[in-house]
Amino acid sequence: DVQLQASGGGSVQSGGSLRLSCAASGFAFGDYAIGWFRQAPGKEREGVSCISNRGDNTFHEPEVRHRFTISRDNNKNTVYLQMNSLKPEDTAVYSCYAKHPITRREYWGQGTQVTVSS
Repeated sequence: DVQLQASGGGSVQSGGSLRLSCAASGFAFGDYAIGWFRQAPGKEREGVSCISNRGDNTFHEPEVRHRFTISRDNNKNTVYLQMNSLKPEDTAVYSCYAKHPITRREYWGQGTQVTVSS
């Protein structure tokens, strides 16, 4: 079975840090780009960051650039999202997904809650 398990969420004060993990199994992890989305209450889901299958290319949405860093360890089938200088507007459920760059097949995992208080 394909699994993408996000973890590492929690409650922090504004300015704090969290590191999210996305542990994958059941598919060829190293062939897939991995990304993070988030969805806040009452808002649409939005992309946050993504990383290529080899980890040599990354992208961060402007609102998180210079605060969030995405990385991956293909030996551990895990992607990380280091989130620094957190703001209350970062509060959301964060989910990870995998996407094959050629076949465009996607897998989605369960989210983890991040709450940032002012």
